Amino acid sequence: MAKRLIPALNRVLIEKIVPPSKTSAGVLLPQKTTKLNSGRVVAVGPGARDRDGKTIPVIVKEGDVVLLPEFGGTEVKLADKDYYLFRDDDILGALVES
Repeated sequence: MAKRLIPALNRVLIEKIVPPSKTSAGVLLPQKTTKLNSGRVVAVGPGARDRDGKTIPVIVKEGDVVLLPEFGGTEVKLADKDYYLFRDDDILGALVES
């Protein structure tokens, strides 16, 4: 079993962030407010290659929190945890603290 997965080319390994379904006081939150498709970048591939053979780097780095499309990605199970592989182009954007 692999201890660490290093994505190929411009792929990004993401662990989806599961928002809480209730508050610390125990109030249940509606599903609509808890659904934000985001995840934390766990590993990043080296990048895709252009026609000249030069590497085009991936725009995100490990530890970034990113916004994901509603559908897509390839599910990968490592050490009883679920991860998802997305192409760099599929990531909608990075979420930053303001």
